[in-house]
Amino acid sequence: MSMTQQSRKAVVLVSGGLDSATALAIAQDQSYDCHALAVDYGQRHRSELEAARRVTAAAGVPLKILPLDLRAIGGSALTADIDVPEAGTTGIPVTYVPARNTILLSLALGYAEVLGADDLFIGVNAVDYSGYPDCRPEFIAAYQLMARLATKAGVEGGELTIHTPLIDLTKAEIIQRGTALGVDYRLTVSCYQADDEGRACGACDSCRIRRDGFRAAGVPDPTTYR
Repeated sequence: MSMTQQSRKAVVLVSGGLDSATALAIAQDQSYDCHALAVDYGQRHRSELEAARRVTAAAGVPLKILPLDLRAIGGSALTADIDVPEAGTTGIPVTYVPARNTILLSLALGYAEVLGADDLFIGVNAVDYSGYPDCRPEFIAAYQLMARLATKAGVEGGELTIHTPLIDLTKAEIIQRGTALGVDYRLTVSCYQADDEGRACGACDSCRIRRDGFRAAGVPDPTTYR
């Protein structure tokens, strides 16, 4: 691997969850100089921000947390007084936060420009996920095209790339990949209604997907449940 690749900076969006922790590990394994970004958007599962701090500290990566209160918009069970469903749903669930990944990628894009980074990593997944429209490959491709048109770096010939290393993997495959890279999933929080100590409800969609993923991966589930 060339020194050019070894010194390339990347902004990695982290949430404190299983997927973003794995995406961070993959970026580091590819020898990127990683800078983590988390967003405090008023999410009801506040313990995920503490999880983001734990994950990045364990990885030895600097973390920036930006405040952006999406509760002012609402419209989601994660940012408004709407019950988190505890049974399987069809269609786009109420845990979808309107425009969240568009906003998060935009913040990461701005941070990347300041750092002089041409690479963004985001742990979106289009296989074992809750059906969010902003986790699809079509969205990422369209956003990357827009980003190359909308930035100083892009206009000056830079080739910003959005990396989605998990997008085609099952949850079990994600867990197996992260385990091979040494990710400590005990540090992560996935539950949509985790308590202040990060303990999971065990009943929401995110808990179900995570639990089934560990089972299918043949890896012991380290999640602490209430």
